[in-house]
Amino acid sequence: MRADAQRNYDRLLEEARQAFIVHGTDVALEDIARHAGVGIGTLYRHFPNRYSLMNAVFVREIDALGARSIELMSADDPTEALTSWLYAMAAHSSAYRGMAAAIGEASDTQMPACKFKLRESGGQLLTRAQQAGAVREDIRIGDLLKLTYAVVQAAEKDSTEKGVFQRLMSIMMEGIRTRPSAEASAGSPAGAPAVASAGAPAVASAGERRPAATVPAASDAHAGSR
Repeated sequence: MRADAQRNYDRLLEEARQAFIVHGTDVALEDIARHAGVGIGTLYRHFPNRYSLMNAVFVREIDALGARSIELMSADDPTEALTSWLYAMAAHSSAYRGMAAAIGEASDTQMPACKFKLRESGGQLLTRAQQAGAVREDIRIGDLLKLTYAVVQAAEKDSTEKGVFQRLMSIMMEGIRTRPSAEASAGSPAGAPAVASAGAPAVASAGERRPAATVPAASDAHAGSR
């Protein structure tokens, strides 16, 4: 790629990132091109459609989730490690309004890099938890990604209800855990879950972003500059 073409590419990516944070993923592509100082034709030469632009922007964010996954592979509790990664994924996606819906609804051919990296990063944590006998064998990483993104979307749409994100994530995590054996659950109500609560994970590292009562709203740090 020529030096001038590379500069245009980099400017478009940065402007798209800022626009997605401030305005959401449905922002007009013409606005992104204008703020980058190029024509809409230049944008389309680099990114044939909206999904290809989103894929290029979000894959950089998802690289951080891959690094977090590697760290969590050495955590003592594999289920808490998986939970912590899902919380981190939710926090990353909530920074860009509409990111959860975009990745969740896109086909594998529309956002291939994002989907592959997410499945690879979360998949190894899920496999580890399943091998430890803590998570149901019939659960797939694609199931968890769809459920987590659905929770994020629900929290985004109902941001005034306190605790909705935490409650929905807790319900989801309890649902994927294995059930106690008949002997272990003797005296307990039928169908009681193996763990009473699956709230915020205990293995989160210092400084890790985590959704509060509701998923954090998109950053408005650049709202006044656009």
